[in-house]
Order: sequence, then structure tokens, then C-alpha cells
Amino acid sequence: MKINVGIIGFGTVGTGTARILTENRDIIKEKTGLDIELLKVADLDIERDRGISLPSHILTTDAMGDVIGNPDIHVVVELIGGINPAKDFIVKAIQSGKHVVTANKALLATEGAEIFDEARNRGVILGYEASVAGGIPIIKVIREGLVANRILSIYGIINGTSNYILTRMLEEKMDFHDALREAQELGYAEADPTFDIEGIDTAHKLTLLASLSFGIPLSYDHIYTEGISRITAQDIEFAMELGYKIKLLAIAKAVDREVEIRVHPTMIPENYLISKVDGVLNAVYVVGDAVGETLYYGRGAGDMPTGSAVVSDIVDIARKITIGCNVSEDIQFMGKRTDIRVKPMGEVESKYYFRFTAIDRPGVLSKISGVLGRHQISIAAVIQKGRSIGGAVPLVLLTHKARESDVQKAIKEIDTLDVVDGRTMVIRVEGDED
Repeated sequence: MKINVGIIGFGTVGTGTARILTENRDIIKEKTGLDIELLKVADLDIERDRGISLPSHILTTDAMGDVIGNPDIHVVVELIGGINPAKDFIVKAIQSGKHVVTANKALLATEGAEIFDEARNRGVILGYEASVAGGIPIIKVIREGLVANRILSIYGIINGTSNYILTRMLEEKMDFHDALREAQELGYAEADPTFDIEGIDTAHKLTLLASLSFGIPLSYDHIYTEGISRITAQDIEFAMELGYKIKLLAIAKAVDREVEIRVHPTMIPENYLISKVDGVLNAVYVVGDAVGETLYYGRGAGDMPTGSAVVSDIVDIARKITIGCNVSEDIQFMGKRTDIRVKPMGEVESKYYFRFTAIDRPGVLSKISGVLGRHQISIAAVIQKGRSIGGAVPLVLLTHKARESDVQKAIKEIDTLDVVDGRTMVIRVEGDED
């Protein structure tokens, strides 16, 4: 049986997907016994050179008519991104009885409950491997490879732009804005990098990983999200002195009937494997109750890595079509565990790094430590460098584990002291638990 595919969106990922489906068609058939044919590619612009030659009859500007409305197409691949018209295309395809593959993490994180419900009700498969970590098959790992496990925790570096910026800040002692500008010049960051540098893209991906791992409803609105735009080269230097590296980390932890889901800059011990993941590369560290600690590493974006993930979903769907099975196991599980509570950020406990801009005069540390002590926050390490009598100098404290709500109250009070100039930098610390 031949399985026919239609792609909507002929951008970077669409081009990579089309290239793999056409150039590797024989390899896929040899490995799987499946004959998968690219029947249509729809885009508003079908004239621009993408570096791939497709027969003219494959290209169309009519996504609704020539792809979704085409009775010969079994699988619709949505790769245009954004919320609309992507959502309309996906819902219409599902309602037409077609299986769908998408890389659209923003849409699934924010509107996915309706889309997954529609797929469940219509008995079709929704593949979304490419929506998280590009070429790393992390959805398949959690759904299949670790299916026998209770997932205990996930730590992910799943935004290559932010990881590149932090890497360059470390390697070249660059400030944030210079590193961002370099990332934009190299094409790693968009002209408007907000989604990447403010953690929004990471939160979209974590929404899907948490729902798949713990069976909870999609919880994007409950994810604490903080980006890297306030991180300085000075913070990175102090972190290294303390034995840590700073990464934008997606964190999901399950304890009893509660889960923590958060995205923020995080200091992790420099000897941890995940701390060694630099540049635009991604990594996801997953802990299961049976398998223990596992790490998955690779390219998290790009035409061919992400296209590879898209095609893996197409192949999985093609296999199920040929045996008459239209059930997506992960969709059946996602959203079922309504008895699990997403822990509010204020209740989360962590270790903390504080960088104060302190006035260099006697008694400063005692004033700051006094406030911390009143809020049940104990100090583990102190760094103070340089002197500027009567001027401002950086004062760095590393704490033992403390409660987020206590930390926020303490910092709010400290920032009003006459011995502190400006806003305190706060970075959460993971690893080497107390």
C-alpha cells in the first residue's frame, strides 16, 4: 500500500522534510517496507528557490483544496508555524479523517487540548515529534522507550539560540547584547528573538514534555517562565568560580501528586554532562524510576534534523495505517491525570545565587544576611571582590535550599536597603542537593 503525504508550509523545515521524503524514499522503503510518496507541497510562495527540485505538479498554493481536500492524501504535515491559519488547517485535516504531523509547539502548547481531543474523537493520529528538540527523538523515547517507567524528572536545554548566547558569553566573556547580535548575524536568532531569549519557546516545549511524561493536562499557563536577558558576563564568571555553569533550563519534577514545571536560567555543576552541552545543541536529561538517569543529545533545530523528526512520525503513522491501527497512545494518556497538582512557583524549593550591588561600607553583609535569616534563608558561600570605598561592588551569596516565596520576600526587602544599589540578580541552582 502506498501512503501519500501532503505538506503545508515550504519553509526551512518543509524543505528539509520534502528533501528527506524524496531523496531517501528508497532507503525508507528498504528499511520499513513502506512506500511513502510526497504528493503535494502547499505554500503561498512556490516560486522561490529552496535548493530542491520538485515536479511542478507537486507544488500548489491551495492548501485547503489540494492537500486537505485531496482524497488521495493520507497524512497532512503542517509546517507553517504560528496559531492561525495553522490551527484551522490541522483541525480541518483531522475532521476530514486525515492523520496529521506537526512541528508547531506554540500551537500545541496553547491550543493543543482542543486539537488532541479532536484527534481522539475522530480516531486519527497526531504526530508531534518535531515540536520538541528537533532531531532528538525525545517524544518517542518517553512514549515508547521509557513506557515502563514513572518519569521522575526532566531537565532540558531545548532552545539552541539561548544556549548559543550563554556559550559565547562564557567562552569569549561577551556581554549579552553582543552575543545576541552575533547569534542573529549567524542566523541562530530571529530579528525579534523574544520567544527564544525570554524562555517562551522553551516553555512551549516543556508543556508538551510534561503532559506526555506525567499525564497531566497541557499546562502552559502554569509554567513559571524567565529568560536570560538579565544574565551578565559577571554572573557567568562568578558561577564558574563557584563550580557551576549557567543554562536556560526546562525543569519538570514529579513528587507524589505534585509536579514542578518551570523555565529559567539555572546554575548547574560544571561536571554534570548536561552542563557540557554548548553552542546550538540541545539535550534532555530524563530520570525514570526503573531506568534511572538517561541523557539525549543532538541538534535541536534546522531543516534536516527537524525534517528527520517529521518523517519519523510519518513512518510511524504509515505503519499503523497498514495494519489498520489508528490509535496514538500518547494522546490517550495526555490529560488523564487530573489528580496531579501543578505546584505554584512560590512553593518550589531550590538553592539560590544572589548578586547584590552593595555599597562598600562596614556592616553591609550583616544587614543583608539579617534579612535573609528572618526569611529562613541560610548562606552557603560568599564572594566579594574589589574595593570601592563608598562606591558599589558586587557581593555574591550562594544559599542552601530555600522556599521561592521566602526568597522573593527577602529580595524585595533587601532591594530597599540603603546599602544596596539597584536590583538584585537571582539565579536558581540545581544539583548537589542539600
